[in-house]
Amino acid sequence: MKSYRVAVVGATGAVGNEIIKTLAQRNFPVASLKLLASERSLGKSFSFQDKSVPVEVLREDSFKDVQIGLFSAGGSLSEKFAPIAVKAGCVVVDNTSAYRMDPDVPLVVPEVNPEAIARYPKKGIIANPNCSTIQMVVALKPIYDAVGIKRVVVSTYQAVSGTGMKAIEELSRQTRALMAGEDAVVNVYPHRIAFNCLPQIDVFTENGYTKEEMKMINETKKIFNDDAIAVTATTVRVPVFYGHSESVNIETIKKITAQEVKDLLAKAPGVRVVDDPASRVYPLAIDAAGQDETFVGRIREDESIAHGINMWVVADNLRKGAALNAVQIAEILAQKYL
Repeated sequence: MKSYRVAVVGATGAVGNEIIKTLAQRNFPVASLKLLASERSLGKSFSFQDKSVPVEVLREDSFKDVQIGLFSAGGSLSEKFAPIAVKAGCVVVDNTSAYRMDPDVPLVVPEVNPEAIARYPKKGIIANPNCSTIQMVVALKPIYDAVGIKRVVVSTYQAVSGTGMKAIEELSRQTRALMAGEDAVVNVYPHRIAFNCLPQIDVFTENGYTKEEMKMINETKKIFNDDAIAVTATTVRVPVFYGHSESVNIETIKKITAQEVKDLLAKAPGVRVVDDPASRVYPLAIDAAGQDETFVGRIREDESIAHGINMWVVADNLRKGAALNAVQIAEILAQKYL
């Protein structure tokens, strides 16, 4: 089996760390692994394939002989270094928002639109969608194919790991402080996150939505290649370490029953149906953490409209919402295109 020279950009961040684990767990055919980060990470190393791999400083000459670059170091760094990597002969799978809405860059969720990967040669870049978008479209895809989707209303309950390591540490510190009767210090978010919910993820735009909400709206349309889908979103940060949860209301074009949705999702790739309300069984963030699947439950018909379905969608935002999705794209690249 052919193997590939791979670089992970942003290797020491929460997502980069997860990418390294995922490459190993899925036995991706890695001939060599280069770990790239800022100068602050010099001296760090990670174990991969029973070897210690040192972290190197990201530079313009870092991509010589690299075939696949998995980027997760922030939008500005991707904007600068992705074209440099492509020029050096590397195909970039970018986990930031830098290229998601570029019409020449495919935005891919392998369970939903793997065929879009074929368009990567235009810029040499494939974009990973936003974490909250990924898990939602994985759950929507079988329904979209079966009966069409007219409108989606989604409210998210997003873990702090979506912000990164500093947010994980802040929730931990604030929780310990409050339990000890001390004041909670706020640095990462606009307000205290411990024992609180923040209805703001990213900055507000002129229309009153946040950037995170607009990502979900615009990315969903692009992934399905369907501007006719009406999408509205409210995204909320909650005091959970790992795992995003979403309340998703769907208005379908044709009628579909809750049981038919359950049957469709039970056969869908990347989905696990967890839905037995009588036994109080439904998807939980703590159960999804560390898992690859998108969990779906609380599937029921919306009695307020003729063609409505409600469901609860949960996934590990660092796994399927970021690292796993990127590695799955790399796997398809390796199998079909490189």
